[in-house]
Amino acid sequence: MGLEVFPIQVTLKDGPKVMLAPLDPEQGKPLRDFYRALPEEDRQFLKDDVTSEGWCERFLKKVESREVVSLVARSGQKVVAEGSLYRALYGWTRHVGELRVAVCPDLRRKGLATEVAKALVQIATDLGIEKLIVQVVEHQVPARRTFEKLGFHQEAVLPHHVMDLQGQKRDLLLLANDVSHIWAAMEALDSDFTPMD
Repeated sequence: MGLEVFPIQVTLKDGPKVMLAPLDPEQGKPLRDFYRALPEEDRQFLKDDVTSEGWCERFLKKVESREVVSLVARSGQKVVAEGSLYRALYGWTRHVGELRVAVCPDLRRKGLATEVAKALVQIATDLGIEKLIVQVVEHQVPARRTFEKLGFHQEAVLPHHVMDLQGQKRDLLLLANDVSHIWAAMEALDSDFTPMD
């Protein structure tokens, strides 16, 4: 799936519809508003401080350089989810991509994270990426389950690798899968529930 197929309307469980499309670099404010509105307990485990002044500009530069492919889901003009595919443009890990997905609390458990991840997997395939990884904190069970449905498996545990706002250290799980194996898992998911219109 190339970026030319977007925007795509996605129908979620229980009926809501959202539009999924690549991030428009001119639309940084809705993205910044989305991330700043996430609960603090969600933001504390993001790799970047999305509330800082320069975060959005730095992120948009990565999108423009093609180091990051970003998809946003919108309900009207409001961003309700964002997924990113990070990749090295050269070097010994240029065949590996990292997925990151965030969804607003109101639309969780409706299949949106899975749909965003599936679209990013398809884009990764077109870009020649062979392996995908995801990093989740040990207690982020719904996030882990989303990626396990796509065939990701635990490849490593980094004990006490992340620290929450209260200073408590938590394990970081590294989940991985070869893109070819993800396709089989996605096909199985599609036979159960196909929300893309």
